[in-house]
Formats: sequence, C-alpha cells, structure tokens
Amino acid sequence: MIETPLAYLFVIAASVTFFHLLATKTKLQIFEYLPAVVMIYAFMMLLASLGTFHYNADINNVYKLTKTNLLPAMLFLMLLEIDLRHFLKLGKKLLIAYALAVVSIAVGFIAVAFVFHFNHDMSAAFGALAGSWMGGTANMVAVGSALGVSEDAFAYALVVDSVNYTLWVMFLLALVPFAKVFNRFTKSEANLAYLSEIGCACAMGAKRYWLLIALALFASLASQVLANYITLLNHTTTIVIIATLMGVGASYTPLRELNGSSEVATTMLYIIIALIGSKAVIEDFSGLGIYVIAGFVILLTHALLMVLGAKIFKLDLFSIAVASLANIGGVASAPILAATYNKKLVSVGVLMAIMGYLIGTFGGLLVGDILLKMS
Repeated sequence: MIETPLAYLFVIAASVTFFHLLATKTKLQIFEYLPAVVMIYAFMMLLASLGTFHYNADINNVYKLTKTNLLPAMLFLMLLEIDLRHFLKLGKKLLIAYALAVVSIAVGFIAVAFVFHFNHDMSAAFGALAGSWMGGTANMVAVGSALGVSEDAFAYALVVDSVNYTLWVMFLLALVPFAKVFNRFTKSEANLAYLSEIGCACAMGAKRYWLLIALALFASLASQVLANYITLLNHTTTIVIIATLMGVGASYTPLRELNGSSEVATTMLYIIIALIGSKAVIEDFSGLGIYVIAGFVILLTHALLMVLGAKIFKLDLFSIAVASLANIGGVASAPILAATYNKKLVSVGVLMAIMGYLIGTFGGLLVGDILLKMS
C-alpha cells in the first residue's frame, strides 16, 4: 500500500508516462478506440479499487494541491492556440454549422436529463460530459471540477464519453460516401467552398517548454488570487473562468507564437486525469448501461436537429459532420474526418476543434447548471 506523497506522485507520473509512450511509440489499434487518457484513468481506477493507495492526510493534501494548481495552468496553455480571427474566416455556412452543433448538443443534454430524471450526482457528471462534447477532455475536467463531480460519477461520465464517441466517429465516417445524396436533399451542392487557404493558429519553431510552464504556473497563481476577490457561482468555477479568460487574452499577444503549449497542456491533463482516477473506487457498474443509453439519446437528438438545421440553412454533409465531430471528438478526430472529404479541408476541422477549447468550458458550465437545477 502506498502511504507517502512522493510514492503517490511517482505512481501517477509513471502511469502517465507509460500509457503516453505506449500510445505514441507503438501501433496498437486499441488506442484508436480507447485514447491514452481513458487508459490512464481506467488503470488508476483499478489501482484505487485494489486498495493500492492509503489516503492519509498527506496524500489527500498533495492530491488537492496538485489538482488545484494544474487545472488553471492547463486551461491557460490550452487556450493559447485559439485565434478567433482565423475561426471567423471559415465562412457563413461553416459558422452556422458549428453554432448548430453546439446548440443541438446542449438541447440533447437538457432533453435527456428531463426524460431520465437524473439525480444530483449524474446531473453534475453529465454537465461535465457536456463540456467534453462541446470541447474536449480538458473541458470535461474543468467543468467537472467546477460542478463538484465526485470521482465515481466522473468515472461513469468518462465511460459514456468513450463508448458513445467511438461509435459516433465510426458512424460519421460511414456517412462520407453518401455526401452527394445528402447534399441534394438539403440543396447544398453548390454551397461548399474549399477553404484550403485557411490555416490554424499552430505555433512553429523551437519548443519553449520551460517558459510555457512558468507562464502557466503564473496564470494559475493569478487566477487563484483573483478568485479570492471575485465570486462567480463558486470558488472553483471562478478560477476556471479567470484562467480561461487569461488564456484567450494571451492568445492575442505574441505568447500565442510560443511552440509547445499543446504538449505541456496535454501532460498536465494526463496528470489531472490520473489524479481523479486514483480516487475513483467503483464497486458496481451495473447501472452504467442506462447512462450509455442516455448518451446515445443525446447523440440522436443532436443528429436530428443537425439534419433539420441542414435542411433549413442548406448546409452540406461535410459542414455538419465536421462541426459535430469537432465538438464531440475534438482536435484528435475532426481533422481526420475533414481529410476524408478533402485533404485541403483539414484546417477547417482543426479550427473548429480548437474553438471547442473555449466553448466547451462555458457551454458545459451552462448546461451543467441547468441540469443541476432540473435534478
């Protein structure tokens, strides 16, 4: 049994490193369906369920301090990549498709919460899931922390996220050959502009890891200090919002050109996920099925509204499919779907997915607050 903070942090770091190397240095197909972040969480949850960690005062303190300090730092770095000017160049149809995806996902969550009568814990967990499906796993962690989602409820949400996301990706890829038929249905054959000249806000040049870490920790400190004087819903939510706004603000400065922010933010995300997993002791998954079904109902509602919106606004299949996956799948999968249609359109998927880093936190907080009030 691990009883010291140093040994606890070593296991966290070693587990993160192992699964990251396994995902990046090998060609195991399992990582196409279960991302490294899910594997990390599942492994740490297994260790916790086996009683590996003895949660004394010292370990509880290092857990709280590490998570509290890394969360705003991660958000700040993640948002450095955003460039609203590039996003707004996507064009009217693509922007409508993106907005339609965000709204339809939010409506799906609210409708499902009403039908399935979620209790407080699952309302908070699905609020965190909304953050993921409007942005990414990092947004899920941020929203979950702000809403006070328990480690056990977070485990349910992460499983639902993984199962539903995997099948959704497969479904959207299977629709690619039917693009012409769909476009005739929505009368959008002539609307798709191949925006190959649009680029993402990706930084180039040498990696500046140490500088990025210093900036991120300063942003974490500043957001926590400011949160002592400003209150938005609760203390954690205030920290999340301040760190988000600081990241967006910094993206308009030369700091956006610093290369390596994505890698450092991902490392911080993996550590936070491992921390949360280390406290998730799940003794019974018998009730998980109903939540997976709820996830599919959300996706069905989202799909129906997207098709309806495509018919009304004459949107093509590429636009709504990539907008959907940019929200639900994020930057790891949206560019792949875009390339399936046309390799010149990869940047469209990247830009939509990067915007999710901003939208996901605020959207998840809004949806989560609504779900909690309904519970």
